[in-house]
Amino acid sequence: MDVAAQWAGGILNIDLQAVADNYRTLCHVIQPSGQTSVSRPLCAAAVKADAYGLNASLVAPVLEEAGCRHFFVAHLAEGVALRPFVKNPQSSIFVLHGPPPGTARDLLEAGLVPVINSMEQLVEWRELSRTLERRLPAVLQVDSGMARFGMNADEVLKIAADPTFLDGIETVLVMSHLACADTPEVRSNRAQLEEFQRLGVMLPKTPRSLAASSGIFLGSDWHFDLVRPGAALYGVNPTPGKPNPVKSVIRLQARVIQTRSIPEGQAVGYGGGFIAARPSRIALLGIGYGDGFLRSISGQGTAILPSQPAIPLPVIGRVSMDSLAVDVTDLPEGSVRAGDLVDLIGPHNSLDAAATAAGTIGYEFLTDLGRRYHRTYARNE
Repeated sequence: MDVAAQWAGGILNIDLQAVADNYRTLCHVIQPSGQTSVSRPLCAAAVKADAYGLNASLVAPVLEEAGCRHFFVAHLAEGVALRPFVKNPQSSIFVLHGPPPGTARDLLEAGLVPVINSMEQLVEWRELSRTLERRLPAVLQVDSGMARFGMNADEVLKIAADPTFLDGIETVLVMSHLACADTPEVRSNRAQLEEFQRLGVMLPKTPRSLAASSGIFLGSDWHFDLVRPGAALYGVNPTPGKPNPVKSVIRLQARVIQTRSIPEGQAVGYGGGFIAARPSRIALLGIGYGDGFLRSISGQGTAILPSQPAIPLPVIGRVSMDSLAVDVTDLPEGSVRAGDLVDLIGPHNSLDAAATAAGTIGYEFLTDLGRRYHRTYARNE
């Protein structure tokens, strides 16, 4: 182990090959249907939030090598930062929030394509087109029922009634977003599909996109011409309650700072929230909520000593800013010592399981993981 790893309280191992493999898995899941205008739908990649916290400058080239040509970020600043790392001239970077007011020219000069969410954004992009006297590419987003981003039905009707609204704009995609794709039994998924179809016929005939990670698994009716997975690329289960169809991407290990024995009745940590019910041995680990390991997992999660994977080590007491405690009483005496690494997320305790223990979802847990970890990136060709 190198010196930098020894200095760190925790190590975050990121498997870039697994990201590429997950992309290819999703490419095989998507299927053509009556909704598509292409022989097979394309698979894009959401790399917003710095590729869900895993470093977009390293993740995007791996995805591009795997065949991805369409990348989605949330903010203009994210797109500008990503642009040098997306090198294929056929690749596009789409900015989901569109241009902030007064930034249309900046977005264009950065080689990015806006997702137009409002009439105000549409007017600004159209005016830039007129100024430059050339057509400018854009994605049009419509609100199919989530009431988050996109033009509503009245605005779509206004565009349909006056096609000059789109003068100078080359519509490269029409998209929307599902609110409940991770709960396939919810009726709103079908309702949003039907509303997206209804609004789509009023807009230019161009490729369509509705499904993100979980939406891909609703079936081919939701696939249209392009899907936009994000979390599934990074190992989050897109089919909650079912076996995860994608590979784990991260392994989070924490270093043991010290071990100690405590008597029955001893309180552990802030607030004394844990009281030992027996004479116990505990290990103090060198990461906490300052590293993005959520405080809400206090008293809920487990760790695993890699050499003893069958024995879960409960997280006890409150997670502190820089440390947390686990109960190692059930391990053989002397099997865990200062300097050892234990898994908080790994082969025997998944990201989704850790997120559930924290009362949240894998998306939040993943994007919260901080910068204090020593990070390693693996790529097995």
